[in-house]
Amino acid sequence: MAKDGGTGGGARKDDGDDGYTPSARRLERERYKRARARRATAVAALSTLVTGAVLYLVITGSPGWQRTRETFFSAEYARMALPKVLDGLLLNLRLLAVCGVCVLVLGLLLAVARTLRGPVFFPVRALATAYTDFFRGLPLIICLLMVVFGVPALRLQGVTNDPVLLGGTALVLTYSAYVAEVFRAGIESVHPSQRAAARSLGLSNAKTLRYVVLPQAVRRVVPPLLNDLVSLQKDTGLVSIAGAVDAVYAAQIIAGKYFNYTPYVVAGLVFVALTIPMTRFTDWVTARMDRRRAQGGTV
Repeated sequence: MAKDGGTGGGARKDDGDDGYTPSARRLERERYKRARARRATAVAALSTLVTGAVLYLVITGSPGWQRTRETFFSAEYARMALPKVLDGLLLNLRLLAVCGVCVLVLGLLLAVARTLRGPVFFPVRALATAYTDFFRGLPLIICLLMVVFGVPALRLQGVTNDPVLLGGTALVLTYSAYVAEVFRAGIESVHPSQRAAARSLGLSNAKTLRYVVLPQAVRRVVPPLLNDLVSLQKDTGLVSIAGAVDAVYAAQIIAGKYFNYTPYVVAGLVFVALTIPMTRFTDWVTARMDRRRAQGGTV
């Protein structure tokens, strides 16, 4: 004889079988939820199709669409540009890997310098603050122009004139200022009681920062760090102004030769295709950390 769950939670058999049997009310509730989900999916799909159809009709019905399609969406020039753009993209990926590591290291050092305590460290804090304020306020393209063209003009011995290295240096200088603020926010989010507890156990300030504060701070700022990495991936295309043959410059060469902007569209779509997985990964990490925080786990 099965005992009714009363509230719809389910029933359990008394014949020694531990298998769970959902009640009729629970099954009905699940069927209702599935029906609502199917209806919501259908409405979303229909709304998307209608919106897409309206946009398509508006764009293709405009007077200048034919000329715009030939100038920006030519299949012939797209096939011509794609191999060159992909070859140039390898340079963007190498810049992303190297500059990403350098940005994280320099940004963390700047954040630590800004959070040092005591009057003896005032010059260090002041320099780190000035650096962060300057490069956060300076547009990236101006920083690139100053580094790429200004440094070679100094004719310093032993300083490279390679546009790739100089462009990467400008990216590191700018993005390290933003990442430093992200790290600093993470460090300051750690409750002071954590430091006090570590100090009461006999840990020095350096060990407290290394073993107690930084591990917690870094875990908390992973999502914004990934967002900065996505932005860095896009901005590697700006090194093309230095003459480095990346995806954007490869598109520029073909566009300048044939007076057609389709190669730029191809380069843009390649960057979008590279950015979307990184963005979705960032969203997944953020959602995972939110769930762990809601469950009371370690962030």
